Amino acid sequence: MFTQSIHGFENAFFESVSGLTTTGASILNDIESLPKSVLYWRSLTHWIGGMGIIVLVVAILPMLRVGGYNLFKSEATGISYEKLTPRTANTAKRLWGIYVGLTFLQVIFLLLGDMNFFDSLCHSFGTIATGGFSPKNDSIAGYSPYIQYIIMIFMLLAGINFTLHYFTLKGEFRKLIHNDELKTYLAIIIAAGAIITIVLIRHLNLGFEEAFRKAFFQVISIITTTGYITDDYLLWPTRGWIFIFLLFFVGASVGSTGGGIKVIRLVVAFKSFYVNFLRILHPNSVFVLRVNGEVVDDEKVSNILGFIVLYFVTAIIGTIIMIFLGLDALTAFTSVLSSMGAIGPAFGDVGPVSNFSVIPDIGKYFLSFLMILGRLELTTVFVLFTTNFWKD
Repeated sequence: MFTQSIHGFENAFFESVSGLTTTGASILNDIESLPKSVLYWRSLTHWIGGMGIIVLVVAILPMLRVGGYNLFKSEATGISYEKLTPRTANTAKRLWGIYVGLTFLQVIFLLLGDMNFFDSLCHSFGTIATGGFSPKNDSIAGYSPYIQYIIMIFMLLAGINFTLHYFTLKGEFRKLIHNDELKTYLAIIIAAGAIITIVLIRHLNLGFEEAFRKAFFQVISIITTTGYITDDYLLWPTRGWIFIFLLFFVGASVGSTGGGIKVIRLVVAFKSFYVNFLRILHPNSVFVLRVNGEVVDDEKVSNILGFIVLYFVTAIIGTIIMIFLGLDALTAFTSVLSSMGAIGPAFGDVGPVSNFSVIPDIGKYFLSFLMILGRLELTTVFVLFTTNFWKD
């Protein structure tokens, strides 16, 4: 705001929160007119927020071993917490090392594709952080297929639990093979991408390579909650964009830089329904829910199901509020989902080729709150309002 690049505190606040929470939603109409210093800072905000302010605090303030451990656990684990090192601070530093390494590697590959250094750096910040801020008005659409494939690959990697990257570097590939979340994450991407590819070929008469690239880029961009765009998916046939819409309810992997509900929670939810169905059919038999080969107790299942219910209740309440502020139902619902899930683009008036400048000022503050709420996994924020938290 002090650079006069963004007018109004509400707009500067929205853009800053969107960056730090890696949401990537923007109110800017002409991004390319901004000074490079502003564009760099804009991209840097979500690179800093990418691994979560929680991890940053744990890495810098190792004296918070107990409280820090608990906070870091909610951001970077799946069903059970696998320590990478004995101390939480060392764990955070190793994850930051992987984070920086992936960023550096992507910059190199983008430079090989004739993207200039500034754009390579900004887009690498946006990719590894799954943030989606681009220094270009048309996001990634104006770049070559090579550039789009490189960004696609690194978005895919950024959406995977970073502890799995660490175990991969150590050669512990069994942890990847037996990880239910990773297998489900890849299966969703392959299924949705393949279906949309077929739809684009049949209904838009695109060649296979172009249809494949556009379909898989948008699928990976949305499921990882990065939000980069190569095509206006609202112009796709309904059979195509409906899958993009469904991905708003998925999210990336737990322990990644992505947001959303997270794949592992959906895995547990569906397995829970299946196990309970079997218990109804065979009441005298014993069925247990397993994830990654380990039994998940009923308390953890209840907590996960409770989180999913809370997520949808919050989204519904948020939608009602946004409708009262004058938005149509589709724009209201998807802008709320996009903010809570740190996705960026949505549907309706805030679609992939539009921005959030149409949102009323008070709505920008509310969506900013939802960004923070979603980034901190809802319950982390709500627990602050409980008396038990302050008593403890």
